[in-house]
Amino acid sequence: MASLGADELEMLQLQLGPDTPRLKPEHFLAHLFGRQNNPEFAKLFDDTLRDIAITNNEIFAVKTDGGAKVTLFDRVSEYISDPSRRDDFCRALINKLVEFSFERIFTQKYDFYAALFEYLIKDYNSNSGGKYAEYYTPHSVAKIMAAILVPDGVRGKIRNVSCYDPSAGSGTLLMNIAHAIGEQRCSIYSQDISQKSSSLLRLNLILNNLVHSIPNIIQGNTMLHPYHRDGKGLKKFDYIVSNPPFKMDFSDFRNELDTKEHQDRFFAGVPNIPKQAVDKMAIYQLFLQHIIHSLKVGGKAAVVVPTGFTNAQSGIDKGIRQHLVDNKMLAGVVSMPSNIFATTGTNVSILFIDTTNKENVVLIDASGLGTKIKDGKNQKTLLSESDEDRIITTFNCKQAVESFSEVVSYADIAAKNYSLSAGQYFEVKIEYSDLTPQQFAAKMQSFTDNLDTLFVESAELKKQIKKQLARLQYE
Repeated sequence: MASLGADELEMLQLQLGPDTPRLKPEHFLAHLFGRQNNPEFAKLFDDTLRDIAITNNEIFAVKTDGGAKVTLFDRVSEYISDPSRRDDFCRALINKLVEFSFERIFTQKYDFYAALFEYLIKDYNSNSGGKYAEYYTPHSVAKIMAAILVPDGVRGKIRNVSCYDPSAGSGTLLMNIAHAIGEQRCSIYSQDISQKSSSLLRLNLILNNLVHSIPNIIQGNTMLHPYHRDGKGLKKFDYIVSNPPFKMDFSDFRNELDTKEHQDRFFAGVPNIPKQAVDKMAIYQLFLQHIIHSLKVGGKAAVVVPTGFTNAQSGIDKGIRQHLVDNKMLAGVVSMPSNIFATTGTNVSILFIDTTNKENVVLIDASGLGTKIKDGKNQKTLLSESDEDRIITTFNCKQAVESFSEVVSYADIAAKNYSLSAGQYFEVKIEYSDLTPQQFAAKMQSFTDNLDTLFVESAELKKQIKKQLARLQYE
């Protein structure tokens, strides 16, 4: 297309659908590729993206919760904290993109975009606080969530459903569940407080044949101003996926949430403001309650939570678990290996909610799976495809596997103080050895002799230490 004349390009664009972006010759990758050695290439790169965004604002703009429109692209290179590396960063992007065959994008689907994110995180922001890392959920986590929410037996049979993420980031989780259902069989809804994440999510929708859902992408504070509504009440969704922030200072609007107006949504309570470490407020508790409140009857959800949530003995965490159990709307929990996320060492679990599941619940301890690798200064755990498939099959088939999974009733969970930690339900096995009285007496005598020997050695060491101390004081 970049080689077409102005008249030919205009004629072609007249034939394209309303959801197709309008591009000028200078917008194409070939144009940028040929100018990558120009001085201040990062500025040219950013100016080009901005011009594309402004030209196509009606198609790709995202609304804020206040109704304002936000253009598609920011000045991307400015997310690289070291200005001297910005030209190299933009050249690297152009060279990666110009080599890529976009004809394969709809078969590879999100895999291409996920790889790009890992590239950005690892090579360009490893020491700058991870500007992009906050938007990235590991592909293994996304795959497990989608495969359990939409198992093989129902794929291709679901139609006209809504999929929602109240803290969407770049949309990894939404893309995976949309691919499992079928891009034309579902509508995507999201809200995220970050303008950067909304821009990345729009790009993801464009690359993944989900342009029809762009009007449903909202930038705003989901907890304080939830945007998606049906009449006066909040909109209810068929599927919800989320990796919400675990800790965040929301003290400036905490009291606005702790009111009668929000009581139904935050049924287990709003976290109090701690006297210290305000930035460690457990905001995930709000997101989790919002998700439960936003599910349709018959709806399903998968949410990443800190593993501590699964067995907290009291407080809001226990209140949420009790609500899920008493209302019989729980499918199960998968406790993941440590260091599964690139940006945090926090142990995480995936909570699966299913308003239709009135029978047994699956609890999986997958903490022993995966291969640990060194990634720069950080430790990282990678799940193999067989690890992922083992978790998915065990969960979907409701299998009890020794020291790996248990299938328990709601009554069992209530009896264990509503704990969702698989380890608390594993059978404790004690190995017994048959000994004659003589053999038992001999073993006990052996232990006694060893203890006597250790006591003698300890007394001798004590004497030597005292002598050494006395010598040092004399000197």
